[in-house]
Amino acid sequence: MTLSKNIFTAFLATILFALAGCVSTPTTEGTGAYVEDSVITGKVKAVILNEPALKSREINVETFKGVVQLSGFVSTEGEAMKAVEVTRGVKGVMSVKNDMRIK
Repeated sequence: MTLSKNIFTAFLATILFALAGCVSTPTTEGTGAYVEDSVITGKVKAVILNEPALKSREINVETFKGVVQLSGFVSTEGEAMKAVEVTRGVKGVMSVKNDMRIK
């Protein structure tokens, strides 16, 4: 009985340590959040590429905990505003940081 109890305790401790490694902190993401942010990034890139009003293909998209950062170059202020607008319409986007530059 003692041996099985020790094995169970060791197994439980191992599981708890493994789960603790998947937890996010304010500066890092857990595995689930990383996957979710990757999905959001893909959706935003697709929306931007399919938007006829956006001619620039120099818009970079990064996502961290639902906050999307748009960077790169656009031709006009209107294109930058349109990129922000369509990004806000993507499900899962919490907010948008506009770091795009006009060339």
